[in-house]
Amino acid sequence: MAGNRGFLLMWHFQIPCAIQWRPGIGDPTVMGWLTTVCYFACAYLCARAARDTHAQPAVSRRDSATFWVILTVLLVGLGVNKQFDLQSLLTEVGREIARSQGWYERRRHVQELFVVGIALAGIGLLVFFGVLIRKSLARQGLALLGMVFLACFVVIRASSFHHVDYMLHLQLAGVKLSLIVELGGIGLVMVTAARNARRERQERQER
Repeated sequence: MAGNRGFLLMWHFQIPCAIQWRPGIGDPTVMGWLTTVCYFACAYLCARAARDTHAQPAVSRRDSATFWVILTVLLVGLGVNKQFDLQSLLTEVGREIARSQGWYERRRHVQELFVVGIALAGIGLLVFFGVLIRKSLARQGLALLGMVFLACFVVIRASSFHHVDYMLHLQLAGVKLSLIVELGGIGLVMVTAARNARRERQERQER
C-alpha cells in the first residue's frame, strides 16, 4: 500500500516536472499539414460512408456501418496525433517511469514487448475488421488494405522510439518510405469510402 502511495505521489509531482513534451504543432511542414488534412478528409468520407449504408442488404448493413464508424474514430485520432505528437509524450512518460522505478537499464526488453504488443493489437484489429466486413468484402476490401498500410506505419513509428529510426528515413524515388506507407494507406481508405458513398446513393436513387 505504501509503495503504491509513493508511486502515486511521484506520478503527480516528479514525473510531470521531468517531462519536456509540451502541447504544440508537431510537424509544421507542408507535407505534415497535408497529411493531417488527408486524415481528417478521410475521416469525413468514412463518416459519410457509414451514413450511406442504407442501400446494402440488411444482413451486412450494420456491420458495414460499424466498420466505417470505427475507421472514422481511428482516423480522427491519427490526425490529431500527427500534429500533437502524442507518441512523444508516451515515450517520455515511459522513460520517466522506468527511471523512477529503477528499471531504466532494462528498458530495451520492455520496449521490444511494447512494439510486439502494438503489432499484435494491429493484427487483431485487422482480423476483427476482416470478419466484420466479410459479407461485403468486395465493397470495402481496399479500405481494409489501407488500414493494413496504416497499421504498418504505426508499428514503424512505435519502433522508431527504440532506435530503428532508419526505417522512417528510407527513400523510394526521393520520397520517404514512411510517407509513402502513410499516405498510401489514407488514399486507399479515402477512395473506398468515396466510392462506397457514391454507390450507395446511386442504388438508393434507382429504387
